[in-house]
Amino acid sequence: MPETKIIRVLPANLLRGEFHLPGDKSISHRSAMFAAIGDGQSRLKNYSSARDCQSTLDCLEKLGIRIGREPGLITIEGAGIDGIKAASGILDAGNSGSTIRMLSGILAGQAFTTEITGDESIQRRPMKRIIDPLTLMGARIEAREGNFAPLKISGGDLKAIEYTPPVASAQVKSSVLLAGLFAEGKTTVIEKTPTRNHTEVMLRECGAAIEIDKVSAGERISVTGRQPLRALGDYTVAGDLSSAAFFIVAALITKNSRLKLQHIGINPSRTALIDVLKQMGGRIEIADSRLAHGEGVADIIAESSDLKGDIDLSGALIANLIDEIPILAVAATQLHGTLRIREAGELRVKESDRIRAIVDNLRKMGIEIDEFDDGLRIAGPQKLRGARIESFDDHRIAMAFAVAGLIADGETEIHGAEAASVSLPEFFEILNGIRN
Repeated sequence: MPETKIIRVLPANLLRGEFHLPGDKSISHRSAMFAAIGDGQSRLKNYSSARDCQSTLDCLEKLGIRIGREPGLITIEGAGIDGIKAASGILDAGNSGSTIRMLSGILAGQAFTTEITGDESIQRRPMKRIIDPLTLMGARIEAREGNFAPLKISGGDLKAIEYTPPVASAQVKSSVLLAGLFAEGKTTVIEKTPTRNHTEVMLRECGAAIEIDKVSAGERISVTGRQPLRALGDYTVAGDLSSAAFFIVAALITKNSRLKLQHIGINPSRTALIDVLKQMGGRIEIADSRLAHGEGVADIIAESSDLKGDIDLSGALIANLIDEIPILAVAATQLHGTLRIREAGELRVKESDRIRAIVDNLRKMGIEIDEFDDGLRIAGPQKLRGARIESFDDHRIAMAFAVAGLIADGETEIHGAEAASVSLPEFFEILNGIRN
């Protein structure tokens, strides 16, 4: 077992700086997968440094995809829609739910058997949500208890289906649409609750036959299979908004602070956190908004703010800020008002039980917080005190509580701080560089 890393965080007087962030994780995963099944070479710039995204590259290499890795540049020689090769061993998705769930859609379209697994956390996360639709399409999938990795996928000869996911999940939607690229006919996903649409944007970038229609039930997204895809060519991945969220909140809650984050992805399906923070009175400016590869990008400026209001979050909104709830909970400790989060039970089956992790760690820091089966409630403002924090091997918990440590009285110890490398290996280095 690797040694647990402890990072000590002291209070900050102020935060100042302008900087870029590594590429968006969600877009990086997808760019690598689409480049692998496209025709020709793709050159991916600012590809995410996250360990999760390296897991996607590792798996693709085991499937016969030629990948060149240089600082700031990933080169992928696309094998085309029929060029994936059988892996010689078991694919390891590491800690990446995006890798195992989305890549399973591609594996379902292959005329061979592949075994894919991940770390202990991945082996606890539900996979029936992708197993069911991929099985309906004709793949044969074996899983532990019918729901957990390792997955053994025997694919090929897929048929198109129309599918309505029982849970709002961009990973499930993407898995089905990726499988649809290998199926005869038109595969359709009906989304009752919109989720991030990076897959749809990239399908268009690659020239896929995709149709999106608004219907009474929500949105119908269809892709016609067995069509060649063009390579992405020179493609620059926008900075990761989910990673930016930690620095945005840090600037809002730390006195005398101003941060500018450059070339950050602002896809409308990802900006719910910005909307909520602005609703609280957060001073956030979206500057130089522009379009790159079909994705919106901009510079984001965040400044110290007096956060106010009573905020109730539930329903469709939760799906579009589920990953940002840990750092939103930290922001809520400084809110002159109350934050209530319900219908967020999905947090229980993330890299950790995030509701439990948030509640336990905030209570250690002296915060009064109510826990529900599907959410939490925080009334503020409250004073934070330094404490011994457990990351629970969860990157978003490690980073969120490092931000909390910036405004706590005394020293905060983050145990298991190495978890941050799953999404942003540079996190603590950047944090140290902007504090005064």
